[in-house]
Amino acid sequence: MSHLTPFHHPFIALLPYTMKREKNLKQGLEEIITDIYPKHFNGFTLKIQQHPIGHQYLFHRRVSKEIRIVYICITIKIKAKKEDMAQTPSIPKGTRDYSPEVMVKRNYIFDTIKSVFKLYGYLPLETPAMENLSTLMGKYGEEGDKLLFKILNSGDFLAPVTHSEVEERNIPRLTNKICEKGLRYDLTVPFARFVVQHQNEISFPFKRYQIQPVWRADRPQKGRYREFYQCDVDVVGSDSLLNEVELVQIVDEVYKRLKINVRLLINNRKVLAGIAETIGHPDKLVDITVAIDKMDKIGAENVNAELREKGVSEEAIEKLQPILHLEGSNEEKLTRLQEVLKGSETGLKGVAELSTVFRYLNQLDIQTEVKLDLTLARGLSYYTGAIFEVKAKDVEIGSITGGGRYDDLTGIFGMKNMSGVGISFGADRIFDVMNQLDIFPKDSTATTRVLFVNFGEKEETFCLPVLKTLRAAGINSEIYPEAAKMKKQMTYADKKSIPYVALVGENEINNNVVTLKNMLTGEQESVAVSSLVDKLKSEN
Repeated sequence: MSHLTPFHHPFIALLPYTMKREKNLKQGLEEIITDIYPKHFNGFTLKIQQHPIGHQYLFHRRVSKEIRIVYICITIKIKAKKEDMAQTPSIPKGTRDYSPEVMVKRNYIFDTIKSVFKLYGYLPLETPAMENLSTLMGKYGEEGDKLLFKILNSGDFLAPVTHSEVEERNIPRLTNKICEKGLRYDLTVPFARFVVQHQNEISFPFKRYQIQPVWRADRPQKGRYREFYQCDVDVVGSDSLLNEVELVQIVDEVYKRLKINVRLLINNRKVLAGIAETIGHPDKLVDITVAIDKMDKIGAENVNAELREKGVSEEAIEKLQPILHLEGSNEEKLTRLQEVLKGSETGLKGVAELSTVFRYLNQLDIQTEVKLDLTLARGLSYYTGAIFEVKAKDVEIGSITGGGRYDDLTGIFGMKNMSGVGISFGADRIFDVMNQLDIFPKDSTATTRVLFVNFGEKEETFCLPVLKTLRAAGINSEIYPEAAKMKKQMTYADKKSIPYVALVGENEINNNVVTLKNMLTGEQESVAVSSLVDKLKSEN
């Protein structure tokens, strides 16, 4: 029986012994399998009985013992593999589970960002996870449309599709027939849809913030996920450049509070349109912006190669180079741009808008480095004015915040002349940056301030009113739910990074005090119940 794999050896080794005891091969095999793989025996028996030829063929007198053994072993192996797979579930690539420890840190980020949004008068909003594809398609450019997660229609989704359409494999046409909905790609387009849908209920200018997950069918890699949270802040119904200035202030305040050293890059789509006009290719604006937006990732040589593929002339590419690589201060770059774009009305308007924003910013105490970057294009096709991108200086990762002005976004939903501007904070990348730099506050993981050790029913009765008093004072506190061994309770407190443990025994009850142990230093002191709130707050 050398043709059998090592998996089968235990069966072979036991077979002679079994066959001497049992005349019935099936009974003997069942006994072997029960001894060796008891947890799979029921599956094996069911498999043999339900197999269309199993019972008749497997034990036919002409079938060799070897074939019978192989059949049984393969059946068991497949069954075992299926069971093992069922015991080790997984999640889709590009998504992540968030443990309580991680969620405490993430909530610190969300709460910090949210507090700054509120500081500037923005109100919360939520929209559905899924939108009609008619709402999403065509708003993110050709590249963005490819990254939309489409949702199959319920029921017989193939009913409207003919055999010839399947054979043609025209994916966009097939998608339109079998999918009517998709997961949101960002929060801006759903926000524009909301504004149009509820325009008669909204007071303008409408300032909102929104913190929800979005989905993109991208290839997962470091810093890039298929499901991630965005923290958006937008204002619609105002053309004022004060809104752009305010967004820069928000970026400055958020990252100052999070203690992340960042650089804010700024450009204007009107300037990019002016550049396209100046080099003689106003019709290639989208191709040019998509290409130069990749400058950091693929370099100038590959950007130029992509421009050639898109039909941009060699002469135009030559004209483009010195513009994209302008050096000097922001003011010096703007002065040079004014000269270069003097033949483009659109381009000069973009320069004027940038000059206004920088003039306001120079009057404010902005600690964040703000840099005019002419290679910043941001591929989303709905931007029409200022565009922003924020990158961490101390960590190699993609942009952690981005946004811009969109004058025409609501127009595609039938509501004209409604300008808006906004930015989006990438919470997942911000989390990665803070984790890598280890700059989360040390107490950000401690949700419980004090744990009461449980010594029994009498002590529980004493501790519960004390716990109520602490919680009423805003001090997070808990009691271990059962009178377990002291070591187990202290380990629980240590693993949860609880800074204080309260010990209450018979002496403490008689004296109406609590023995408070500092888990960091190991020091203990007796504290009167009436002074416990003040003690814990003073140590915060």
